[in-house]
Amino acid sequence: MQATLASTHLARPGRPVVVARTLAELAGPTGGMVELPVRLMWSSERTFDLAEPDDLLWLYENVLRETTRADDLRALIDGRTLRRVWRRLNLPRGVRQAWESRHRGLRTA
Repeated sequence: MQATLASTHLARPGRPVVVARTLAELAGPTGGMVELPVRLMWSSERTFDLAEPDDLLWLYENVLRETTRADDLRALIDGRTLRRVWRRLNLPRGVRQAWESRHRGLRTA
């Protein structure tokens, strides 16, 4: 399954937002410890405890902002969890707009 590149929306200058075609395809972990690859987070502290609400938000914010690969979305983000925490995520305007354009239900999540 391929993700949609939201070319009219940028995560940051020069980086198009990658958006999953469906929230159902996002089957990332919902608990435990998750370590992000260096390409998504350059810090030496790249491990997140998904039981900690702040860690979960920080992981999702980094993945949604930094990824250039649909596989990252499917492996690291859970669709139901994304919907639950959507309003609490601190995202660049372009990321939020791209995701809400594709997944209108997030607007009211």
